[in-house]
Amino acid sequence: MKVLIINGPNLNMLGKREISVYGETSLSDIEKLVKEKAEALGIEIGFFQSNHEGELIDRVHKAGVEKADGIIINPGGYTHTSVALRDAMLAVNIPFVEVHISNVAKREEFRHVSYFSDIAIGTVAGLGPIVYCLALEGLARWKQG
Repeated sequence: MKVLIINGPNLNMLGKREISVYGETSLSDIEKLVKEKAEALGIEIGFFQSNHEGELIDRVHKAGVEKADGIIINPGGYTHTSVALRDAMLAVNIPFVEVHISNVAKREEFRHVSYFSDIAIGTVAGLGPIVYCLALEGLARWKQG
């Protein structure tokens, strides 16, 4: 099984930005944590982060060509704004889990709307960096039927 983890804008700043919201764990720390989980589950994992919408869309398209079995995506601020990224996810028709480190339902009202939740197989939010591992396990179980 091949899974791609996509992180949107500002997630490269984890561990440095809004520590009270996102904690001190960096994106590279999260990648290390997820690699360990993926190895335990026998899953091939890849990572991609960009602050640019077009690059995220191009990477989603490439995942379709590569025949990825699943995607875990933290769209960051694009969660609430990007119809184009949503359309890319629909175009490749790869099952995906939406993740958020913070509990978006407890934050500003504009963050309560996601352009991805209704097309995702599931959403994991508010539990900190472990959301990526939970999403990976959930995706693996979902693929098994």
